[in-house]
Amino acid sequence: MKVHEYQAKSLLARYGVPVPRGEVTDNPEEARQISKRLGGRAVVKAQIHAGGRGKGGGVKVARTPDEAYEFAKKILGMTLITAQTGAEGRVVQKVLVEEALDIDRELYLGITLDRGRGLPSMMASKFGGMEIEEVAAKDASAIVRETIDPALGMFPFQARKLAFALGLSGESFKKGIAFMPALFRAYTEMDASLAEINPLLVTKAGDVLALDAKMTFDDNALFRHSDIKAMRDLTEEDPLEVEASKFGLNYIKLDGSVGCMVNGAGLAMATMDLVKLAGGEPANFLDVGGGANEEQVKNAFRIILSDKNVRGVLINIFGGIMRCDIIANGVVAAVREMGLSLPVVVRLEGTNVDLGKQILRESGLKITPADGLADAARKVVEAVR
Repeated sequence: MKVHEYQAKSLLARYGVPVPRGEVTDNPEEARQISKRLGGRAVVKAQIHAGGRGKGGGVKVARTPDEAYEFAKKILGMTLITAQTGAEGRVVQKVLVEEALDIDRELYLGITLDRGRGLPSMMASKFGGMEIEEVAAKDASAIVRETIDPALGMFPFQARKLAFALGLSGESFKKGIAFMPALFRAYTEMDASLAEINPLLVTKAGDVLALDAKMTFDDNALFRHSDIKAMRDLTEEDPLEVEASKFGLNYIKLDGSVGCMVNGAGLAMATMDLVKLAGGEPANFLDVGGGANEEQVKNAFRIILSDKNVRGVLINIFGGIMRCDIIANGVVAAVREMGLSLPVVVRLEGTNVDLGKQILRESGLKITPADGLADAARKVVEAVR
């Protein structure tokens, strides 16, 4: 789950991570008043779940409260298009009005999970304000990493190593090595999967602050954090993904034309790979899980077909906990209810597979059986073409 910048900063501040003073609003007049309280000069920042807001016109520096009013009026309600939103963009519903600071340097600091080592990794770079992927692609040595064991916490020598790598000195060095453990505690104690400070600001006075903040949280741990869960903004998420979550389905919309319904994340990834290998493009990732019932299968089908780009459906089920006959009944019911005319290719293996295939054969519907996953991928791609 993602949160907005202003929410991430409020969470980080609980752990002693320094952030600029600011308030969020959805009203231009209130933006003017906030700017006055901040001393007149302020930065008006669009709040959407995407980076690159400045390039898209979503971040403006106001020299006066009146300018803050005008910028807020312009930004609120605009469809902000960035490299991360896609061509459709996102409608801005709130702005963060924040104090304008005297910038000396912009750096990068972030924490995410190093899946190879199975531990969090803190990354630092002198190239703040840029996409860290671009920095890594141009010069991998520009990023310094420290792997941290959550059971032991961040050691002082690790913070010093990263602070030296960032070129901090004097007061900014002291404040930087206090900033890093605070950020790490926030990351671990809130069950975050990403905590990114870009840019990490060093002011001319030597202060070190999170000028921007992005946080993503592990959905499976949200039951421990009701306050964070309440920050979820459904308007920032894909409507189909939101709908799928209501039924316990893991759905991610993609850009292709082959709808995929699979049980198990690994099998879903393999299915998408084989669709691409056969010359097609998957329209989604959809994992119905190991214990789905007939109703969930019907809802999965409905969500897949809600994507207007879908021109064919591939169902790939390996029956273990989930029985193939339940999948077959769900598919038949969904096809009949929706009057589906698109090609449907089904590959079933595992528990009650013969019964499942019998249900599909006797349905009288145009459902194409497949012998193996590769055969299923070829058949659905040919049907879509």
